[in-house]
Amino acid sequence: MGSQLSTSDFQRSDTARHRLPARHRRSRLQSLLSARVGWDTVGRVALALVTVVAVATTGLGWWTVRGALHGITVSDALGADAPKSTGGAMNILLIGLDSRKDQQGNDLPQALLDKLHAGDSDNGGYNTNTLILAHISADNHVVAFSIPRDDYVRVTGIPGYDHIKIKEAYGLTKANAMQHLMDKGVTDQAELERKSREAGRAATLAAVRNLTGAPIDYFAEVNLAGFYDIAESLGGVEICLNHPVYDDYSGADFPAGRQMLDASQVVAFVRQRHGLDNGDLDRTHRQQAFLISVMHQLQKDGSFSDLGKLNQLIGVAQKDVVLSAGWGQEQFKRMGEIAGGANVQYRTLPVVRYDNIDGQDVNIVDPMAIKVEVAKAFGLKPPAGAPTTTPSTSTEPSTLDKAADSTGTTSKNAKTAVIDVINGSDVMGLGRQMSEILGDLEYSMGQTRSSQDGELSSTAVDFGAGTDAEAKHLAELLGIDAVRADPSVPAGRIHVTLGPGYQVPDTLDSVSLAAAKSSNYDTTLPTPEAGPPVRANDGLPCVN
Repeated sequence: MGSQLSTSDFQRSDTARHRLPARHRRSRLQSLLSARVGWDTVGRVALALVTVVAVATTGLGWWTVRGALHGITVSDALGADAPKSTGGAMNILLIGLDSRKDQQGNDLPQALLDKLHAGDSDNGGYNTNTLILAHISADNHVVAFSIPRDDYVRVTGIPGYDHIKIKEAYGLTKANAMQHLMDKGVTDQAELERKSREAGRAATLAAVRNLTGAPIDYFAEVNLAGFYDIAESLGGVEICLNHPVYDDYSGADFPAGRQMLDASQVVAFVRQRHGLDNGDLDRTHRQQAFLISVMHQLQKDGSFSDLGKLNQLIGVAQKDVVLSAGWGQEQFKRMGEIAGGANVQYRTLPVVRYDNIDGQDVNIVDPMAIKVEVAKAFGLKPPAGAPTTTPSTSTEPSTLDKAADSTGTTSKNAKTAVIDVINGSDVMGLGRQMSEILGDLEYSMGQTRSSQDGELSSTAVDFGAGTDAEAKHLAELLGIDAVRADPSVPAGRIHVTLGPGYQVPDTLDSVSLAAAKSSNYDTTLPTPEAGPPVRANDGLPCVN
């Protein structure tokens, strides 16, 4: 039996805006797993560092850079069978990891942590506090979506959880994988760190794909040290503020207007979340402004043509960046071509509203609306079940509202049958999740169980006498094609079997449905406003 993880390995201390009665029980592991300090900008640094390597490819020559790339950690977490973009497009996920350890699991130098006001290795965990999904079209136009870290999303494959903040997918999975490795007798710290991080990366990739509906072709990950190292190597970063700010928590104390910040001040600038009118979304705009400033500064200072500076920045990438397998000359060449930033547009995924679940701040999201927006921006086919008109012009209710309206009592939606849910898939907890969803929709729930030996496990709705109309409506709601009268099902009952490959429709996200029907959340919280896209060719943007 391996040793057990201690509570010092993971900590959570997001301050709750308000508290509501708990709806979703969280395990001790999850309650321990959040960092005390957020570092949301590091994903932008990943893009900057990847672009530096790309430009070096053209400036130093591919063979020179190829040798330097041997020092960069390469991950196989994406998998050879992962969905890929078509038509010459390329999607890159940029991951900013809140970790105070290096790739081998060693503590970052305390002197560096002191400069970052990051405590020590006992503070923090493995939250992905920055996630950016960047789409590069065939003609090299770029749309980059920031994914707010507190988006509350449905997940599978993480034991004990059906919903988490998207930032937690990496750390929860990493912790679970590390415990399994230790239980098997693995004691080498570097091996534990490497293998458990790979599991965390795979979970993050899956969570982003499930939320956005978009394929991911490549990814880049950067840690805290990478952020500070690039800011320091640039000798500071220029920013612009609409208003003066002062914040005890982050140490941000800056006047309004344009100004140069040193590396430590930049940390405070991107870290501040208290006192901002639009909370995390204002911080997201700061991150976008930071990246624009970094890219402009790299060009203005001649870093892309200064071989000494390029080598220095490549050294930062070697130490602080993880790249997915498959990066090569073609990919870096394309990144180099967009380094000027003129065709880059930064956007933020929409949030329905802020809320609090189990004392934790969360963003309630509409997964279908997100998929529709991403598909339109990336030139993808609309997702299955998407409305035929855009939300801005349609008078039809949203997909989330339509699902919530299933609680109606019209003859079509009358709920008289008892619903039994049978999990015939290999996804643990899927049956329980479906039972909770249908319970939220005011169905009368019966048994929830796994399929038995000899029992058909394909996805279907089987109904007993007197429930045919209700069964057909339920199948439509669940996205199930097979609807069958079954004499073995008792009268007045419906069996819902969830077979291999079944996925709960986005319209039935249980948290979103519960939130849509709920009236007990704090209505004094501001309505989230993602704001207009930030374009890199508009110059240095001023932000709140």
